[in-house]
Amino acid sequence: MPAKPKFTIVTCTWNSAATLADTLASVQRQTCQDVEHIFVDGGSTDATLDMIAAYPGNKRVLRDVGGGISRAMNQGIEAARGEVVAHLHSDDYYASDDVLATVAERFEREQVDWVFGKVQVLRDGELVPPYPMPPYSYRSFAAGRAWVAHPAVFVRREAFRRVGMFDENLKYAMDVDLWLRLGRVARPAAIDRALTVFRDHAGSVSSANKIKARQEEFRVRRRYLRHAPLAFGIYCLRYMKRMRELQRDAKC
Repeated sequence: MPAKPKFTIVTCTWNSAATLADTLASVQRQTCQDVEHIFVDGGSTDATLDMIAAYPGNKRVLRDVGGGISRAMNQGIEAARGEVVAHLHSDDYYASDDVLATVAERFEREQVDWVFGKVQVLRDGELVPPYPMPPYSYRSFAAGRAWVAHPAVFVRREAFRRVGMFDENLKYAMDVDLWLRLGRVARPAAIDRALTVFRDHAGSVSSANKIKARQEEFRVRRRYLRHAPLAFGIYCLRYMKRMRELQRDAKC
């Protein structure tokens, strides 16, 4: 049996031909190629599967996976053989050629269970400078003062066995739920640079359904209020302010 790779990259696709080329190219350019690439496809009918078939390297394709994005991501985790799992969706791509090498070095140096960095947003063809990265602590994350951007998160596969995977009943805040579970038992290492580029467009779930996403996130954070009650209270104040802004914008 071949040696287990360092990284498993899980890419969820569904009629992704318009953007997938950038995703694939960014992985091919990585200086660290100790990688398996798992594609979880929801039944694409465009050129997506042809593009994946032509893509060289260590890959597997899970076809016709239904049930939503959380289930698709979990299917990728379950199929993974790598030591570290990352989700790089077909809208996203790595920001530089040394992302995986940098992450691997941080795992080795700090012996942590998960690593995350910044995400740079691509909006209307322009790269938006990433926000400053606040210092991470469990309480600061629970309070909404620090954040963890899903496309730039790398998790040891063994950690999923300790805390579980994505909640398949959630549509928007499944990542926040997982980081709240994971952060309780494992300290992350933060890399203060952009690791991934995320396309923000009208079809993005987080962009098209901001009010619903915020409401679901509130319900998720409430699950964990007993672990950081003061932090949750601070989050509630931030939540109310943000919801007023979103509701005002929705009326305009």
